[in-house]
Amino acid sequence: MNSKKTNNQNIKDFLFALIKNKWALTSIIWLFIIIAIAIFASQLAPFDPNKNNIMERVAPPLTLDKQGNMKYLIGSDALGRDSFSRLIFGAQVSLIVGFSAVLVGGILGTALGVYAGYYGKWIDDIIMRLADIQLAFPFILLAILFLVVLGEGLINLIIVLGIGQWVTYARIARAQTISQKEKEYVEAAKALGVNNFSIMFGSILPNIFAPLIVIASFNVASVILAEAALSFLGLGVPPQIPTWGAMLAESRDHIFAKRWWMPFFPGMAILLTVLAFNIVGDWLRDYLDPRLKEVE
Repeated sequence: MNSKKTNNQNIKDFLFALIKNKWALTSIIWLFIIIAIAIFASQLAPFDPNKNNIMERVAPPLTLDKQGNMKYLIGSDALGRDSFSRLIFGAQVSLIVGFSAVLVGGILGTALGVYAGYYGKWIDDIIMRLADIQLAFPFILLAILFLVVLGEGLINLIIVLGIGQWVTYARIARAQTISQKEKEYVEAAKALGVNNFSIMFGSILPNIFAPLIVIASFNVASVILAEAALSFLGLGVPPQIPTWGAMLAESRDHIFAKRWWMPFFPGMAILLTVLAFNIVGDWLRDYLDPRLKEVE
């Protein structure tokens, strides 16, 4: 009963702190909207995102059909495809890649970091030297190299971006594990005969989870940016799958033709989504770190 009351109080405190911070609340509302759009993209999109109509290419926003009804809310692209539909389906790719890559990198990096911090010695040396080697190369160049070798595709993109994120989690998890493994609850678990795996992932991991969640919220934003950059270069997902980065790449030749709407809307979608994840991550860091909380 006391545990249930404590959990309810924690939820109330979390919601109260969130409501007090208008920027974090606005960002979370925006992210929920984007997630809902991505989930229900097929129902929300007015047209097939890949349906061409050359006769109506580069139509401006608020274009009406012959009956006076709204046809192209934010215009059409160079092949006459509805930009609004492509923007909606682009949200699917950005969020799928963002969350999946962070999940892959988070699981891999956290597991390696906990092992390195708990066992130390040569295991720690090998894992940390691998991390140093990866950090020695610019990530975007490594991603381009691997995608050229592996080929385009959503799964390949997620794997490459996920592997690129593991170092951050490994370093944080290692440092936190080193500080936790000497504490009394770990010594008590060892005295009771609990195996090392259960100590690492059943006892230590829950106590180091807060900073990893904060890092994950920031990394979703960086992965979305990386996906957009790779799609802009034509190295992300196949061309038939609409993405925000690909929409920017397709519109770059039209910027000087004063067709501002073509790069504006996908660019704003990337900007607002990345900004929202960063604001939420910044707020989570302040909320979860007692040293940064305001003294009331």
